[in-house]
Amino acid sequence: MPGDTALRPFRIAIPQADLDDLRARLARTRWPDDAPAPAWSYGVPVGYLKSLTDHWMTAYDWRVHEAELNRFPQVTTVIDGERLHALHVRSPEPGALPLILSHGWPGSIVEFMKVIGPLTDPRGHGADPADAFHVVAPSLPGFAFSGPARSTGWSLERIARAWAQWMHRLGYARYGAQGGDTGSLISPVLGRIAPDQVVGVHVNGALGFPTGDRSGYSAIQSTRPQTLAYGLHDSPAGQLAWIVEKFKEWTDPAAELPEDAVDRDQLLTNVTVYWLTGTAGSAARLYKDGAMDWSQPLGPSRVPTGVAVFPGDAGIRRVAEQNDNVVHWSEFDRGGHFAAMEAPDLLVTDIRAFFRPLR
Repeated sequence: MPGDTALRPFRIAIPQADLDDLRARLARTRWPDDAPAPAWSYGVPVGYLKSLTDHWMTAYDWRVHEAELNRFPQVTTVIDGERLHALHVRSPEPGALPLILSHGWPGSIVEFMKVIGPLTDPRGHGADPADAFHVVAPSLPGFAFSGPARSTGWSLERIARAWAQWMHRLGYARYGAQGGDTGSLISPVLGRIAPDQVVGVHVNGALGFPTGDRSGYSAIQSTRPQTLAYGLHDSPAGQLAWIVEKFKEWTDPAAELPEDAVDRDQLLTNVTVYWLTGTAGSAARLYKDGAMDWSQPLGPSRVPTGVAVFPGDAGIRRVAEQNDNVVHWSEFDRGGHFAAMEAPDLLVTDIRAFFRPLR
């Protein structure tokens, strides 16, 4: 496998036995007592998670969402010893600009389900066909269908170098990069290591560094992801709670509950992908493997950079301009950290506007 550079078509096909096992485990959940404190102040309330789990177990239909994901062409290849997976959706417009999209944790390629259509086929969505993109959306190493990872050490630079390989193998010599959450760190690194190929870098969901109770997940994942993995890998309710808390904390502050900010079934599809691929542990390693990178200055970049700031996310232009060639800055009054899910229309419009003069 290490020397295998072939591109292979891929389709998601989860065995029914795995879906039956998921429902059985949900039905057998051993629920803890709730904290006698204000809702969410100690974490996800039991009553809320019971309700969401019941929907997951009795009403949510994985097969519907599996079919939706399979409408996007997919491919796998081996890069740096790992079999990596990506959505690869070519535009019907011959002059489309290739664009590589990067997600983060606790996201996945599921985040992009509402933006791929408008990005690849603007004509079909009432927009200018001149703004079309060929979209490549990889699953990060260790995540979903790029996992579980066989190796550790997937730093931001190593991921970015893998992305450069992805684009080379797909035949794209000139392309843009876009990312949110950890993708907002990977994309600028890609611009620095491949400045002659990357025409521009657009980011949203730039990572701040939470403190206090809000940083607990990061402290665990950046130090002992393997210990955490046992609970998340064995309990789907535990996996759901671990992820849904971030959707409560990081989505639009105006939203009371996660499903007020994002589509509930899209959120559950994201969680289900983690569960069915058994990648809770290898995805959490991103924090330990990338910890040193996150605190190191990247050095200056000459690649044009665009930043979209949504409610709840950190964004200070003069800080961004210290090392990045910021030529585009947008601030929005709705949406949040998971912009591709919360405000896909605003994100798509901003991506189009940024890349328009760079084509």
